[in-house]
Amino acid sequence: MSTTTHDGLPPLHTHKPSRRTTANRVFVVVHFSAILALLYRHTLSLLHSTTLTSFFVTLTFLISDTLLAFMYTTTQSVRMKPIYRTEFPENLKSVVQEPDFPALDVFICTADPYKEPPMNVVNTALSVMAYDYPTEKVSVYVSDDGGSALTLFAFMEAAKFASHWLPFCRNNNIVERCPEAYFETDYSRFPEAEKIKIMYQGMKVKVNNVIERGKVDQEYLTGEQEIQAFSKWTDGFTRQDHPAIIQVLLDNSKDRDITGHLMSNLIYVSRGKSRTSPHHFKAGALNALLRVSATMTNAPIVLTLDCDMYSNNPETPLRALCYLSDPKLQSKVGYVQFPQRFQGINKTDIYASEFRHLFIINPWGLDGLLGPNYVGTGCFFSRRAFFGGPSELLPPEIPQLHPNNVVDKPLQNPEVLELANHVASCNYENNTTWGYKMGVRYGSLVEDYFTGYILLCEGWNAIFCNPERAAFLGDAPINLLDALNQSKRWAVGLLEVGFSKYSPVTYGVRAMGPLMGLGFSYYAFWAFGAFPITTYAFVPQLALLNGFTLFPKVSDPWFFLYVFVVLGAYGEELVEFVLSGGTFLKWWNNQRMWMIRGLSSSPFGFVEYFLKFLGISTHGFNVTSKVLDENQSKRYEQGMMEFGVSSPFFVPLTVAAIVNLAAFAWGHVEIFRDGGSLEELFVQMFIAGFGIVNCVPIYEAMISRNDKGKIPTKTSLVSTILAFSLYAVVYVTLRN
Repeated sequence: MSTTTHDGLPPLHTHKPSRRTTANRVFVVVHFSAILALLYRHTLSLLHSTTLTSFFVTLTFLISDTLLAFMYTTTQSVRMKPIYRTEFPENLKSVVQEPDFPALDVFICTADPYKEPPMNVVNTALSVMAYDYPTEKVSVYVSDDGGSALTLFAFMEAAKFASHWLPFCRNNNIVERCPEAYFETDYSRFPEAEKIKIMYQGMKVKVNNVIERGKVDQEYLTGEQEIQAFSKWTDGFTRQDHPAIIQVLLDNSKDRDITGHLMSNLIYVSRGKSRTSPHHFKAGALNALLRVSATMTNAPIVLTLDCDMYSNNPETPLRALCYLSDPKLQSKVGYVQFPQRFQGINKTDIYASEFRHLFIINPWGLDGLLGPNYVGTGCFFSRRAFFGGPSELLPPEIPQLHPNNVVDKPLQNPEVLELANHVASCNYENNTTWGYKMGVRYGSLVEDYFTGYILLCEGWNAIFCNPERAAFLGDAPINLLDALNQSKRWAVGLLEVGFSKYSPVTYGVRAMGPLMGLGFSYYAFWAFGAFPITTYAFVPQLALLNGFTLFPKVSDPWFFLYVFVVLGAYGEELVEFVLSGGTFLKWWNNQRMWMIRGLSSSPFGFVEYFLKFLGISTHGFNVTSKVLDENQSKRYEQGMMEFGVSSPFFVPLTVAAIVNLAAFAWGHVEIFRDGGSLEELFVQMFIAGFGIVNCVPIYEAMISRNDKGKIPTKTSLVSTILAFSLYAVVYVTLRN
């Protein structure tokens, strides 16, 4: 165990290596040797192919298993040196006096008031405004990339409610500081809680009424200042074409709560947009916030949050400060990443929405090297990290944006507001290096992965902080289409990085070393899993339907090599999944969703990426809906997959389900009718049977369900026709 102390003072944090490190390394060597032997067998079979059909089938398996070997190798880098950290925020004031705590700017991004309800965003903002941190040092910036008057109105109401909510939390030492989450708990032990709840419900009703009407009526505006705030929403105002809007809703130099305490700054920002200027989606919004906040508060620490990821622990910034204020680390640490964790996930996590490997297991491993990847939310940055590497500061184009600039004018000073509006204008980034050498990086739909990766390449380190009580909680998709759309966007964005000049395989390995480069390569080429998954979902089954054997007999020594490779990979993943706090059923659904994504979102992501690369397609960022449907929620709680809308994603899934079922049934017919050898067909039968077990929710949605979440009849019919057409094509090919 490593302990950090400061001149005899108590430690701020410790870390210890995983006890499984040696076992992990030994297993990797043995298992990878078995994979090489398997690839050697494929190569021999390819060289001794006697027909064109056998040549192409063997080549297909060689490519598939090579890609699986690549993915396995890249992910093993995170198992070489995992570490586990512990923080001691109670010791912080012994090292840094509270008046010397650095200021904190919080960035919350939203883009659509109908897909991301403003009350969700309000709850996120209120939860961080109530941090156990000096309120005069906290500034919350809300980026409304949809430029919606509805969102601004919601935050005007939130500012009024905050004057009651913040002292209530402070005086009663409330831990659950998201109002919506708090009022779902047993709050009756505090006599004033019912009064606060009535105020909250009143605000919620008023905001939701405005959302339903789609406009802010005069009856809801109580003063000239509020009326003036909406004056920029003219007839020519659209979400894609409008001037910058910056509205200071709370000013910590003068706005006080009902007990007389100063409140945190609360600033609404809608950056300027024009149809003729690129806006770079969320990355562009974050860079606008970086510039606007620099002109107004310029805090040395920046927290980025998704609009639905509320604070679940009021001492979270103190935990981040245990690293960012450590004199031995602060000159090298670019960011402290907390894991994404989600509320409301059903007990078996049918859509694998926890992404336990992405958000917890892999970051533990990367933390033992240079640090985890940035996952877009729950991350505390050193502002300095956005301006070049630790040893080379890249000065911005104007001195007011310099990370060390001290803002000495009041928040609402006309000069400050004028400059803030200027740096938020749609054309400000022209002829600058924003998004390319400074700030959040452009060039990928997954700006979080790309930005964290580039910062690590520039020489920064990162810290993974995973306290027992979740620092943040958010919402996960509760229907399959949203889950697949989300992973398709990730696939496109990751491929944009993987095939760029910054590819982790080349640039990353040189800049960060082989282990970190390989670890980030796993993410960049994550969509490559589509090819082997598709191969094993169809080729063995179609061969079985046509009476062809592809794998060694059970008595063949090569059979045991297959068994070891497959069970070794699955067993290793299961062990680390369960030891990280997961369950067997969650792991099962995790591997099922890996295959479902490999048949749907990953190949569609590949197609979209290459169309975009060729200039044929211009698909952009799609916001995942955060609106919950009551019937969908009930089916989700019951563990039922949602297929209720037509989508091309579902066609390959249902085709695979039909082909696997038909092949498994036909295999039994062959064995009992013609005396076929189970020993020869066992592997293909097993693969088809494994596919059937994983396709159970699809069969249910096609046959036995009568609710609105079943697979549409048209999709089932098209899939059946495609399945038989595929069989016919393969039958003719193999017979010839």
